[in-house]
Amino acid sequence: MKRFMLQFAAMFLIVALTGSVAIAGGYQLNEHGARATALGGAFVARSTDASAIYFNPAGLAFQKGMHFLVGASFILPSTTVLNKTGVPTETKMESQIFYPPNIYGTYEISDGLVAGIGVFTPFGLGSKYASNWVGRQLSVETDLKTFFITPTISYKLMDNLSVGVGFSYIIGSVTLNRKVPTRATVTAVTLPSGTAYIPGAGSEGEIGLDGSATNFCFSAGFIFKPFEGLSLGGSFRSEAKMEFEGDAVFTNMQGLQPWFPGGTGKATLPMPMNIQVGAAYDVTKDLNVEVDFQYVGWSAYDKLTLDIPVGPPVNLIVAAGPPPVVVTQVLQGPSSEDKLWEDGMLFRAGVEYLFDDQLTLRVGGLLDYTPQPTDKMEPMLPDANRVDLSVGAGYKVSSNMTVDLVYMAVLFDERNSTYTKFPASYNSMAHIIGFNFGYSF
Repeated sequence: MKRFMLQFAAMFLIVALTGSVAIAGGYQLNEHGARATALGGAFVARSTDASAIYFNPAGLAFQKGMHFLVGASFILPSTTVLNKTGVPTETKMESQIFYPPNIYGTYEISDGLVAGIGVFTPFGLGSKYASNWVGRQLSVETDLKTFFITPTISYKLMDNLSVGVGFSYIIGSVTLNRKVPTRATVTAVTLPSGTAYIPGAGSEGEIGLDGSATNFCFSAGFIFKPFEGLSLGGSFRSEAKMEFEGDAVFTNMQGLQPWFPGGTGKATLPMPMNIQVGAAYDVTKDLNVEVDFQYVGWSAYDKLTLDIPVGPPVNLIVAAGPPPVVVTQVLQGPSSEDKLWEDGMLFRAGVEYLFDDQLTLRVGGLLDYTPQPTDKMEPMLPDANRVDLSVGAGYKVSSNMTVDLVYMAVLFDERNSTYTKFPASYNSMAHIIGFNFGYSF
């Protein structure tokens, strides 16, 4: 056992330090257990493995002994963008592979009282374009990672009723990069009122923000089994606003570099509230079905503000005159844009069939309605309604070891954006391959 604990600790460090996350369902990820993912995420009413820490903490109270579960989901997204201003140009988002990890451990303190801890990444996004693509002044690279470290406790109030609560410490990081307009040169001119500058030809520089943030949230859930074969469950996770803070750096600003000193930048992004309810039913002793409904408080994402220091003013000659027309401008400063997302809804269903004592087969699907308004759909985070279809299997290697595998196809609707800065058509899909290794004592 000591040797296994050391191996588990090593795996924990490797997975947690190398994990990354990707865009899916807004910027929320729900693929935190291969078994649940294979069921379309319809798992809140049963939550019968250690991933209950994420899906419904009340599920732990029905589990005996000690359990460890470790795994990851490999996400392979692809997006094609067709801009509708100027010369129509088709752009493919650069290929990336993301692999958000999930790690859980649980311990039965006494009959009906179970504690656990989990690490998972429920929010994140990743988009990356070529540095010379047509929408480069809106986005070149965006990368958001969050890690939720979640101690949890669950208690069986009655033989058929349990409750659970969890408390998450959130660690997040964000990287934002895009091109910004600048001037290749500026020419100084001495006027009676002071020095002014004649701007040269237009050019482009870059702005980058690397920030980090921490915060807390809590989760809670219940499972009620009114009669044999039927299980009802519900879970709640609270909202957390992440205020990312880091260095905002302007580079290659050429003639205007002195007026873009950069500084400490801040950007706030909400991790929205989640409510999920579901019902699972044993059709036979070998066949179980579950249907779930999930509600996500995306309306919390109403605005994205990049708060950076105000730079020094510059006197620019905008007309030669005589006399020359001089305008005093501050070129560096905060920016804000409305997002106005709407609350989201997801419908989930999954079927699990116990083929024999060792092999379990699973299929699932979900329907996810995008919270992003059409006129706010931009290349940093393009979203659309989607259907996810999944298939998977679980294999009992021994009396205390399991392996779960899943494949999920994420099929987005083609969507036309009416975003005034960049009207475009977006066509996306993703492949998800997930696994988990479980060990019980």
